[in-house]
Amino acid sequence: MTARDTVEVLLARHGTTYATEAGIRLRNTPQPLYQLLVLSDLLSARIRASVAVSAARALFDHGMRSPRRMAAASRQQRVDALGEGGYRRYDERTATQLGDGARLLLDEYGGDLRRLRAAADGDLDALRAGLRRAPGIGPAGADIFVREVQAVWPETAPYVDGKALQGAERLGLPTSPAKLAELVVSAEPPRPAREAGRGGRTDGRGIAVLAAALVRAALDQHVVEDVRAHA
Repeated sequence: MTARDTVEVLLARHGTTYATEAGIRLRNTPQPLYQLLVLSDLLSARIRASVAVSAARALFDHGMRSPRRMAAASRQQRVDALGEGGYRRYDERTATQLGDGARLLLDEYGGDLRRLRAAADGDLDALRAGLRRAPGIGPAGADIFVREVQAVWPETAPYVDGKALQGAERLGLPTSPAKLAELVVSAEPPRPAREAGRGGRTDGRGIAVLAAALVRAALDQHVVEDVRAHA
């Protein structure tokens, strides 16, 4: 089984970004970028990824899709939505952080994370530092946001964080982001599961999908076994 075979199967069977799983149609526009920040906050806690995704969906279903709507919601409304999604262990703290973070984003960037992108001007460290100013976004949350946002902010690609590299190691794949990006270029998993570039080309979107699949492999041994069984 070659590395290319492994990547093809991994993308075909587990190639979905966490943003997509949470119902976020990620584009370079303020609302979906904010939703990704919320999801990154939830995913960075010590809680199952499926619960974090469910909680994000519940928040969005209750109308908290923008920093203005998040800030306007009461703390109890945020707690209730998080609980509905099963996010109960950290619901009180997270509800407060989401409200404070929404107000910070409105005050500092007019609710538009593209302004943070512009201020970072291609400097990944500056971008991550800016993200970490939001309450609840630590190093892990910043990693998650950049890992997913490279699909629409290609200057951040190829970005493969430590958790994704753990998945690559478990699958016997290279642990170099550049080499993993090359494998996305050569892999041709069937549509519609893959979200990589067209015609064998890749961009930030392709590596974002691969990185998310690698995180699943790091978190769940069954993903590793499934890939090995089908490669």
